Amino acid sequence: MNNKNGYTDDYRSFQLLDEISRNEEQTQRDLSKKLGLALGLINSYIKNLASKGYITVSAIPKSRYKYYLTPHGFAEKTRLAYQHLQNFTNLYRVARKDFRILFNELKQLKVEKVAFCGVDEITEIAYLSLKEAELELVGIVDEGPAGRRFFGFDVLGIEDVNKIDCKIIIITSFSSDERLRNGLVAHGAKRDKIYSINREGWLKRLEGEDI
Repeated sequence: MNNKNGYTDDYRSFQLLDEISRNEEQTQRDLSKKLGLALGLINSYIKNLASKGYITVSAIPKSRYKYYLTPHGFAEKTRLAYQHLQNFTNLYRVARKDFRILFNELKQLKVEKVAFCGVDEITEIAYLSLKEAELELVGIVDEGPAGRRFFGFDVLGIEDVNKIDCKIIIITSFSSDERLRNGLVAHGAKRDKIYSINREGWLKRLEGEDI
């Protein structure tokens, strides 16, 4: 499997190529909302994909642009889709194991309610493992655009983390672990209440042992 940044870049590139192949008339703002990525990040990925010859950009009226996949882009989308499937299979196995360990440990420590931070495929794996451990999910925050929902929860902005009544926050995204952690702390979450797992299959506790 690629390293963390490589995995993220490939996955985001795949998402963009897939969205563009479905609808060529989406703006970068549209793509930002659909993928939950900052507009500046979308712009950076678009430029990178264009420089590699995967997409072409055509100006249309009202200062808008259309994005087209080139034949090379379609081939790259297929390659990335296959790679993503392989990566996700491995990721699922590792993440399920580590989340089970983490949630069972929290249960033994009498933790009953947790919040999630970060929404991607890993969040779904975390949710399944959480239900198995019979812990309660009480809220979800993320740095992406507001208004999304996940398993019946409104996904709040990371700045609203203190509105959620829980002792423990679990980072449930591999794509932006460090950034999410820093964002939580910046908005008032205590660092020793934040837990995470890493991609190598080992439980990683952030600073602090006592809850």
